[in-house]
Amino acid sequence: MGFFVPVPPPPSALVSGAGPTGCVAALALAACGWRVHLYDPAPAQSLGQRARAYALTHSTRRLMQSLGLWEGLLPQLQPFQRLVMSDRWAGAPDVLFTAADAPVGWILDHRPLMELLLQRCRSAPGVHLHLGEPDPPTQSVGLRVHCEGGRSPARSDLGIGFVGWDYRQGCLTCQVQLEGAAPATAWEVFRPEGPLAVLPLGEGRAQVVWSGPLEACRQRQALAEAPFLEALGAALPAGLRPSRVLEPAASFPVACRLAGRLARGRALLCGESAHRCHPVGGQGLNLCWRDVAVLWQEAAAVAAGERSLQRLPRRYARRRWVDALLTLAATDLLIRLFSNRWLPLLLVRQLILRTLSLAAPLRTLALAAASQGLVPLGTLPGGIDRAPSRGEQSPLFRRA
Repeated sequence: MGFFVPVPPPPSALVSGAGPTGCVAALALAACGWRVHLYDPAPAQSLGQRARAYALTHSTRRLMQSLGLWEGLLPQLQPFQRLVMSDRWAGAPDVLFTAADAPVGWILDHRPLMELLLQRCRSAPGVHLHLGEPDPPTQSVGLRVHCEGGRSPARSDLGIGFVGWDYRQGCLTCQVQLEGAAPATAWEVFRPEGPLAVLPLGEGRAQVVWSGPLEACRQRQALAEAPFLEALGAALPAGLRPSRVLEPAASFPVACRLAGRLARGRALLCGESAHRCHPVGGQGLNLCWRDVAVLWQEAAAVAAGERSLQRLPRRYARRRWVDALLTLAATDLLIRLFSNRWLPLLLVRQLILRTLSLAAPLRTLALAAASQGLVPLGTLPGGIDRAPSRGEQSPLFRRA
């Protein structure tokens, strides 16, 4: 006579917020056998309407490959082989970052990203998608993952503070048609009022991320197309000329914020619910998705019976704290150092740029930190474990 051994139900999670981070978190949890309910009060159409582009690094590539999402994104990705860093006031030469056998990074528009993520969430066996609905009661949920963004109401409900400061800058984003742009080249231009990034989208299109005083950003946003293009042309690097606005400009304030704690009870904060950083360096989404990578590792250990679900939030918080803190500190240091006309800092900037152009070990370290994150992620459950190739980890930095 046999004995019946009951099979325990799979662990369950409720993910709040179906933006890029919430969708990827839901897919990662489902990939290791969890039952996931993904909620967002906004309908699918609203979630995909954001006019924005993201710069993706190799840490993000590795996560997307492990989840089986990278191939679906490839037709929409615009790789860039060159990144030019320019300081308009320090008098130092431009620094050119190139990779010998891999892109420095990739640019991806928000809309095709959300289209793919929502499609995969609808078809994933373990994900139950609830759009346009408020979050349900949570008594029967094993884990709650909050991905609602910087204004997360759940963070306040959990009694978790959001500490940090607002910058004296805002950020204006728009998509334009550019003339004179070298193919597959991105720019990070440091100007006294704030950094300006030019992200190539292919066929002469570019996403411009233009930082400056918030009131100036709003005034520029309100300009008609001709005076707007004239103002933008004066701020762009020499040789780049905007000829047409493809997407209307939008502006928003920028801040440095970090949650006082990343977990409480069986709830945890993920993505911009946990942290916000200045867009300089394009670290925002990549930092959010490194949160997801660690959540996936910890969730896989729970699903395999190696750890208890009760320990997951605290382990996740402990592992993510250092990377988030160091990334926010690094982006804040860039802003304070390079958005400043004080003569001693101009001299420091000159020294830094000239040293980078001459010292190969420092160049390698800087790129590895920006591309792979400041804290190693280790092995991902999806099996993409290979070390980055020389071109992925160590592009050559040359003077332009």
